[in-house]
Amino acid sequence: MSRDDLAQLEGKIVDVGSGGIYTVQLENETELSAKLCGKMRRFNIKVVVGDKVTVGVSPYDLSHGLIMYRHK
Repeated sequence: MSRDDLAQLEGKIVDVGSGGIYTVQLENETELSAKLCGKMRRFNIKVVVGDKVTVGVSPYDLSHGLIMYRHK
């Protein structure tokens, strides 16, 4: 599944786990685990607790996501 097929949701980072896994709380109070997309890793974009992010979520599994954008 490509990045274009993912549903874009807004959320906030609430916890940073080991291995680059982040816990994101969505606007509807749902929490999911997410990791950084490849371009964010490549360009060393740092994400810390409290940042607003855009998460790409597969329609098949709503408990995991991919952090695609960090809002300023």
